[in-house]
Amino acid sequence: MTRILLLALECAFLFLALPLLIKFRLLPNFPIPYLVLTGVAILLILHHDPSFDSSRLFTWGDYRPFLTRILIRDIICLILLGLAVRLFAPQLLFSLVKQRPWLWAVIMVLYPLVSVYPQELLYRAFFFHRYQGLFGSGWALPIASALAFGFVHIIFGNWLSVVLCMIGGLFFSMTYSQSGSLLLALWITRFSAILSSPSASVASSITVPVPDHPPSRPLLISFAYWVPSR
Repeated sequence: MTRILLLALECAFLFLALPLLIKFRLLPNFPIPYLVLTGVAILLILHHDPSFDSSRLFTWGDYRPFLTRILIRDIICLILLGLAVRLFAPQLLFSLVKQRPWLWAVIMVLYPLVSVYPQELLYRAFFFHRYQGLFGSGWALPIASALAFGFVHIIFGNWLSVVLCMIGGLFFSMTYSQSGSLLLALWITRFSAILSSPSASVASSITVPVPDHPPSRPLLISFAYWVPSR
C-alpha cells in the first residue's frame, strides 16, 4: 500500500504538478530543453533497470499485425485535420512549406530526435514500466498515459490542444501497449507530423497568433513544439 501511495504521489508530481508550475510561469517554459534532458535521463534509468528489457527501446517488435490498421487510421485523421485548417484558417494551408521550405525540412529532421523520441520515452516506455503497478495492465494504463500526455500541453495555453493531444496520445499509447514497440509508436508520431505539417502549416502542438484573429482566440495548428506560443 505504501509503495502504491508513493507511486501515485510521484505520478501526480511529474505529470500534474510540473506542467502546472510551467503553465503559471513558476518554472521557465522551455519545452525542448526539458524534453531532451528528460529523454537522456530516462534512457539511463531504463538502461540500468534490470527489470526492464532495454532492447524494446531500439527494436520494432511484432509490428506487422498493426501497421496497416494504424496507417489507415492516421491518414483519415490527418485528412480531417487538413480539412479543418482549410475551413478555419485557409491562409495557413501549406504556408510554411511555401514560405520557408528549409525551415520545414529542418523541423522534419530534428523533430523526431528532440521531441518525438523523448516524448515516447517518457509517456510510453517510462510511464508504462513505472506505473503498471499503479494502473494495472488493462485499459487504465494507456488511458492514464494519454491523459498525462494531453495534460502537459496546458503549458501552451489552449484547452483544444490538450483535448486533441489526449486523443492522439491514446492512439500512441494503444500502439505501444499492443505491439510493445517504442519505435513503432515513434514512427507513427513522426509519420503523423510529416503528413500533417504541410496541411496544417507547421508541425507543432501549440497555439500561434494568427493575423486577423483576436489574440484571445489563438489557433491550434498541430502536434509538436516548434513555434513560440506567445
